[in-house]
Amino acid sequence: MEVISNDTPQGKLIKQIKMAKPSSCSSLYSLFIICSFLLASQFLAYEAKPPVENGLSYSFYSQTCPKLETTVRNHLRKVFTKTNWQAPALLVIFFHDCFVQGCDGSLLLDGNPGERDSPLNRGIAHRALQTIDDIREAVHSECGRVVSCADITVLAARDAVFLSGGPDFAVPLGRRDSLNFSMEEANNLPLPYNITNVTLKTFASKNLDVTDVVALLGAHTIGRAHCHTFYNRLSLLDPNMDKTLAKILNSTCPTTYSRNTFHLDIRTPKVFDNKYYVNLMNHQGLFTCDQDLFIDKRTKGLVEAFALNQTLFFNKFVDGFIRMSQLDVLTGNQGEVRAKCNLINNKKSILTPIVDRIIQLPY
Repeated sequence: MEVISNDTPQGKLIKQIKMAKPSSCSSLYSLFIICSFLLASQFLAYEAKPPVENGLSYSFYSQTCPKLETTVRNHLRKVFTKTNWQAPALLVIFFHDCFVQGCDGSLLLDGNPGERDSPLNRGIAHRALQTIDDIREAVHSECGRVVSCADITVLAARDAVFLSGGPDFAVPLGRRDSLNFSMEEANNLPLPYNITNVTLKTFASKNLDVTDVVALLGAHTIGRAHCHTFYNRLSLLDPNMDKTLAKILNSTCPTTYSRNTFHLDIRTPKVFDNKYYVNLMNHQGLFTCDQDLFIDKRTKGLVEAFALNQTLFFNKFVDGFIRMSQLDVLTGNQGEVRAKCNLINNKKSILTPIVDRIIQLPY
């Protein structure tokens, strides 16, 4: 993990950003805005929780693997003590798996090529994938082969949020692992340089609404990004980017091909909190898809509400997470429970797939 000293030019500039106060406005207007969002917060907080898909249950493993969640969390506590960067890496795996043919562990499968070979998945961390399989081994040693890799992926992402300072919450379980993967869908993942209109349409295709989108993008409160994912905002300087941040980024990323990385959240980069939205209000979002949330009238109010009320953000993030975790799940007799997360059962390797169509793997 890269550490920037406060004594370096970059460190001093980052310190300036962290200490910067939001743009001032009149007292009356500020009071009006705060009151409006507090009222909105109260209204949103009492919405019903997402329904549970058929075949899933909050108590699915209560009899067959009662220590499942304790095993997962204890393992991740040890991992994060040594490599806390794996928390955002596990969240990326969760999102990218669920966005492609549902939360079925298809991203975990080896292929030639497989979903991980898509250009949009080239940032997937292999050590985080190994962590998921290490958890699978521990769980299967405890309970037998009853828990799917798809469920372990969801639990690992949930615990990555909690162990980074975010909310603790239950998730429905009972997913089965897929027998196939989709290169075509992997090439349609959301892009960091999308404007809000495109982002909303992409998430709407998965039945996720505006509130889900703004809350789920709040996962960008932890983690780092490579230069090529945000260099589009530097090559022709984005007028919506804070000038001090732009100066830091230009120093860090002299070209789009630079191998350097930068924090997604400049204020509290290792803590899952609502400072991501404070960044957006100060024009300090990293990706286009982030900062544009504060420009689009459909999402700006939610950004402001979440920046003012972390509890509201946590509640809406949990709802969005649960909805996403139930996308096109396999249950019952569908799919299988893999003995190793990167391979279908009874096969040593996956046959070379045909690109740009869903690949059905042989038994």
